[in-house]
Amino acid sequence: MKLYHPVIIIAFAARLSGATAAEKTTAPLQPSVVGAVEQAHAELWRRFLDKQNVMLDFTMPDGSISLPTPEECRLGKPNALGWWTPIENGAMFGGLYMDAAVNRWRHTKSADDAAKARRLMEGLLFLSSISDVKGFVGRGVSTDGKSHYAMGSNDQTLPWFLGLWRYLDSGLATADERQRIVAKLVETAETILRLNWAMPAEPPFGRRGSFSASSFGGMPRLLFTAKMMHALTGDAKWDAIYREALAKRGGKGKLTGLEMCERGMFFETAFHHTWTDCCSVGALRALWDMEQDETLRAAFARGLQASADVAFQYLPLAQQFDLHDRSVFEPDWRKCMMPLWKPQQTEKEAQDIAHMQLIALGKQSPRRSLECTLVREPASAAWIVTLAPDPVILKQRAAEVERVIAHYDYKQLHCCSFFWVESAWWRLRSVD
Repeated sequence: MKLYHPVIIIAFAARLSGATAAEKTTAPLQPSVVGAVEQAHAELWRRFLDKQNVMLDFTMPDGSISLPTPEECRLGKPNALGWWTPIENGAMFGGLYMDAAVNRWRHTKSADDAAKARRLMEGLLFLSSISDVKGFVGRGVSTDGKSHYAMGSNDQTLPWFLGLWRYLDSGLATADERQRIVAKLVETAETILRLNWAMPAEPPFGRRGSFSASSFGGMPRLLFTAKMMHALTGDAKWDAIYREALAKRGGKGKLTGLEMCERGMFFETAFHHTWTDCCSVGALRALWDMEQDETLRAAFARGLQASADVAFQYLPLAQQFDLHDRSVFEPDWRKCMMPLWKPQQTEKEAQDIAHMQLIALGKQSPRRSLECTLVREPASAAWIVTLAPDPVILKQRAAEVERVIAHYDYKQLHCCSFFWVESAWWRLRSVD
């Protein structure tokens, strides 16, 4: 998980105030919410999908962007993880955004929305085809449409699994698409299983990140992957892995896998990352969707509600974002980060450089820090709130979720990480 320097963490003094009253609000839907959703949708498809149908992290409002060159990717510039570049999170964001795409299509049944979901699917498959290393899921590609950074992560691979699963589950996949998707899911899952749930990386790094079974951050990811693979292949070994992981104790507190899921998302420090932890919550929702054992479903539902309760506290952050803010977003990431570059041979070296570069980036591009804290966090939190399956509680909280969605002018945002508001919106519509 990425750690953020205190200089870019904004105080959350107002996060809890009024939460109880807000939960009870049942204000009628405002027309501005619908307009905001459509504006967010239009902006995402206008400037945040590249030629390979892979999501970009950021662009300027006019759509301009400077991608890493093939040489920079090869040398690990500005860092071998690709952190803080426009191609940092293609698999993660594209996979998670599939939830919005398929739910939008379910609502509209339009050919255009089906085509957009299909584009996301093709982008995800593309990211698993760019390396000779089996099981590797890339982040994004360079100007040549192929070159990429050597390391992916668990935060890229889980949404990749989840997005392709959601596409299959939607019923949109043709027979040929289903065959291609299942083949790639099997290859990738078998590879990370052989690596003891680690994600493969290219030389010299070998692997990066894992679906660790010792915490909520990893357990739902491992369980979802095993459950999905059993559903797709019928192979009994995946069901055995699933059952064993549910019962096995580990991690802090020696909880079983099921108990970890039931406790849900939580943060032990002031540093919270709903935008990465939402991957685990998304996996938990998929488990709830797939599981037929009512005892397990009930435990998963409690974990989803607990996660939603935590996330609900961060929705007021959206209102702290000043729509008139004109602080600088520096599009020249090289200018901010390249002075700190040096060759890297290990994951730790790459992370150390990246963390120093983030501090420099925060100073030279303060608008980026604001969007990460006051857009990305409440937007991803809004989606987590809508993943809880209790329709009564969700309806009580709908007005606060809609307040997040309606707050922003999406044409003026630089980072794509507002995309969760569309995911949250279509989840809300499912309980109307």
